[in-house]
Amino acid sequence: MKFLFFTDTHIRSTNPVSRKDNFLETIENKFAEINSLINKYDIDYVLHGGDLFDRPDIPVRIIGKFANILKSFNKPIYIISGNHDIYGHNPNTVDRSMLGLLNTLDIVTLINKDDPIILKEENLRIQLSGCPYIYDIDSEYKKYYFPQRLEDVDYHIFLIHSFLIDKPFVDSVSHTLIEEILEIDADIVLSGHYHTGFGVKNINNKYFINPGSLLRTNSSKPELKRIPEVVIMDISKEGINIKEIPLKSALPGEDVLKINNNYEKLKSEALEDFKLLVRQSSNLESYNIYDILKEISEKNNFPKRILEEALKRIEDIEVNKK
Repeated sequence: MKFLFFTDTHIRSTNPVSRKDNFLETIENKFAEINSLINKYDIDYVLHGGDLFDRPDIPVRIIGKFANILKSFNKPIYIISGNHDIYGHNPNTVDRSMLGLLNTLDIVTLINKDDPIILKEENLRIQLSGCPYIYDIDSEYKKYYFPQRLEDVDYHIFLIHSFLIDKPFVDSVSHTLIEEILEIDADIVLSGHYHTGFGVKNINNKYFINPGSLLRTNSSKPELKRIPEVVIMDISKEGINIKEIPLKSALPGEDVLKINNNYEKLKSEALEDFKLLVRQSSNLESYNIYDILKEISEKNNFPKRILEEALKRIEDIEVNKK
């Protein structure tokens, strides 16, 4: 059984400020290359790690264009929702989003947190579990990282949209280290959200994979050097074979990203890079609201229902603003 995995496409109708190419055209070119890889490697299933779109209410004309592109893959596409795909950090709002529309139209299939999918091929059974972005996904308890493995499956693949990383990070930004979840009962963990990615790590006979975002949206040093890629997984009774494939359609960073030599602009860009790191942990616009609410709730020992009600009210306000 063969899978192709990619993540964080952030499809949008406008150019990010850091790009100097036609961003929408670049996305289309990359999707076209992915389609050719699907055919070349005889892929059975496509997996996406979340943030298909850059916002939950992306224009209908963009939805129409990419719905047709995704249909042209002619393969089942399984996906989890990222923080940019939903309203108010609440995965329950996905049905109101454009990603939810694609799911309703059977163009993609959302993997629900408590409803794993079993894929079968002759004598091979593979479980697909998924956890969408949730506002406290990288909390100290790491409860979202441990899905239940079903009986009689040969392999368990787990997709999660979270700030999972391979090296220590800034303490003030919520994140999860691979070493903290080594007891996870999954053979492959596929992660999105962290745009720089960490490639493929094999630890204790478990694979932890994040190829990085398919599209580069800032001109930091890592993004200037990085070439976006997809990951192909060939899984059989005999074992797991994984291949990282850099995209040929992904031009060098200096060709598509704006590089500022002016000192003031560099300072501004450094600030934007820091904001990006925060945004990868949570949505920057609502970072203060959500984190402050959570901190106040914890310090004052408020019942969980009060925090949930506060978050729900903010979510309703954000939905009505759209």
